[in-house]
Amino acid sequence: MGTAIRNREFRALWLAEAQSVLGDHLTTVALAIMVFGRTGSALWAALVYALTFLPALAGGLGLAQIADRYPRRTVLATAAVIQAVLVGAMAIPGTHLALLCTLVVLVRLVGAPVNAAQNALTREVFTDDDVYLRSQDLRGITTNIAMLVGLGGGGLLVTLVGPSWALAVDALTFLVAALVVRLCVRRRPAAGGPGDRWFGAAQWVWSQRRLRVLLAFSWLVGLAVIPEGLAAPLAHEIGAPDQAVGWLLAADPVGFIIGTFVLSHYVSAENRRRVMGVLATAAAAFLIAFAVEPSLPAALVLLALAGAAGAYIITVGATFITWVPNELRGGAGGLYRTGLRVAQGIGVAIGGIVADLVGSATIAIALAGVVGVLLTVPVALSWARVHGTPNTATTGLA
Repeated sequence: MGTAIRNREFRALWLAEAQSVLGDHLTTVALAIMVFGRTGSALWAALVYALTFLPALAGGLGLAQIADRYPRRTVLATAAVIQAVLVGAMAIPGTHLALLCTLVVLVRLVGAPVNAAQNALTREVFTDDDVYLRSQDLRGITTNIAMLVGLGGGGLLVTLVGPSWALAVDALTFLVAALVVRLCVRRRPAAGGPGDRWFGAAQWVWSQRRLRVLLAFSWLVGLAVIPEGLAAPLAHEIGAPDQAVGWLLAADPVGFIIGTFVLSHYVSAENRRRVMGVLATAAAAFLIAFAVEPSLPAALVLLALAGAAGAYIITVGATFITWVPNELRGGAGGLYRTGLRVAQGIGVAIGGIVADLVGSATIAIALAGVVGVLLTVPVALSWARVHGTPNTATTGLA
């Protein structure tokens, strides 16, 4: 990771992304508190929270292609300024609820090409495969830490200064990010062209067997997030106190951070690709142990172990982006991220339905583990067959 962090362009991109993730979670907390405080309605608070996810699903596949049609530095800087304006408008006291919901949707829509440009541009900055993969490790660790800080500290900040000022702080960080990217990232021409087919990247990805297997690996994350959606009933079922809900939610990302650190420092890029199937299977298998209704300490350890094994997803994403031609990476990255988010949303919903049907959160989580192992094994076997086969894209990690 040291080589990656010493790169001036990457440091700028890393800083911009870290503050964006931190700001997103701060905004989520601030909006939830603001809307509930004004309406007293849990339904309205939940609706606004849901709106923070829906645009990424609806716009990720299409808007991500902007990152191929225009210079990626320009996309990042311009989007950050637009997000600053939109979040700043949210911060205005007394903003009508309908307008607030509209602004939430727009902010997240603008974020779709940002993520695509960030991923594609980082691959352009680092042509060395090992350095690039370790830069993704650093991004993964930072994103999870920012998520924990944003959710944990967001409530404290909103309590201290109020939701409007918290949103204003978030708006300011977007302006800082735009300035840093503009000053520190080298301008590069657009990788693609305005005449490219709008969904050409998705069509090309789907024609590549190796990339379809990588997509399948990413979709398996939908089962891994089921314990997050069941944290509250899980805590109640195992006799844990209310504050344990936060601990259960934090266990997976903490494990993920540890797993990413270990892989980054002690396992080569090639070996990480070889063990992706093993780690994906292990991430699901740890959940099966919830069938014995573990104690709180045991549940935290199991979730942390599942999160640590789940660090394989960074290798999946890095390999996917690398095996896509540069001129298609924005659109392809949008396809990857949209599929990941859809799988997570469906997974959480299915987990809740199953838990309600069987009357037990622990059994629902254990079933998710069983299904995860059954689905992961064929994907892992497919990966073992295709990961060394030729690809039409002549880029690294091959």
